[in-house]
Amino acid sequence: MIYLRLTTFFTIGLVLIANYAYGQLTKINVSYSSISTDQLPAWVAKETGIFTKNGLDVQLVYVRAAMSAMGLLSGDTPIAQAAGPGIVSSNLQGSDTVMIAGGVVALNHWLISRPEIKTPQQLKGGFVAVGAIGSLTDYVARFALRKIGLTPLKDVSMLAIGAPPDRILAVETGRAQATVVIPPASFVMQKRGYNVLADVAALGLPYQVAGVATTRSFINKNPDIVRKYMQAQVEAVHKMKTDRATTLKVLTKYFSGLKDREILDKTYDQIVASDKILPPKQYPTLDGIRTILETLADREPKAKAAKPEDFVDMRFAKQLDESGFVERLYRK
Repeated sequence: MIYLRLTTFFTIGLVLIANYAYGQLTKINVSYSSISTDQLPAWVAKETGIFTKNGLDVQLVYVRAAMSAMGLLSGDTPIAQAAGPGIVSSNLQGSDTVMIAGGVVALNHWLISRPEIKTPQQLKGGFVAVGAIGSLTDYVARFALRKIGLTPLKDVSMLAIGAPPDRILAVETGRAQATVVIPPASFVMQKRGYNVLADVAALGLPYQVAGVATTRSFINKNPDIVRKYMQAQVEAVHKMKTDRATTLKVLTKYFSGLKDREILDKTYDQIVASDKILPPKQYPTLDGIRTILETLADREPKAKAAKPEDFVDMRFAKQLDESGFVERLYRK
């Protein structure tokens, strides 16, 4: 009887502690701007309880890519899983947006065309669907076209369509003849008979594709929240790299309807398993931001004189690195 009472008391104590801890969670809205593998760290952190473990009650909010920086500045979503070009552009225009975690730090796109277009020459006079003019996909499309001997805007036109599903639909219906996509969409389209005209992923080009962004003002006011989020980001990347089954389960949930195990495995191998694309230590990529600045220089004079260091805050990634936290995670 005494044992039973002690056990009951201990159990109640654990429940009270858990409830108290839950009550101390910091609520925060975090935006993400596409249904793509670039967003996997946030999805995994949410679905596996990593955010909660780090004292955060995160509400993931889907927004259009153009709204990511606006959400940061308004404070509606003070942290964002955001593409590098938007954050850099906003900063050049006078905001204090910065990248704090690298996320995906190398291009992993394919330029893929309709089944009847088998060679670059057959794409002449056609349209390539991109998210928006000046966006990441616009840059990748122009880069890929040059690699296969075509001149953007002369041989091929850019068609601003929006999100990946909309771009794919534009190609399927013939409104556009090609688009740039990342896994798993690239593997799905290839399996359906679409042609890969350029494999940008194979080049391993450094680029600040999509990572964690916030503002310097939010960091100054809420360093503990940013520190907790950064630790959750690193833990989520570790979870992805060491728990394939859970990662694929999360991927399947957010890509509803994707159940092809071959495509899921190929997606994991190209994105998650590659430290060049998704690094464990999660520093933003200065080389990748330099590439973004070079692409913006023609239409944004300030980009020519800007330094990549102006668009990042490395302190949180550096703290986790120098403390040995990342090494301890992977030793486990």
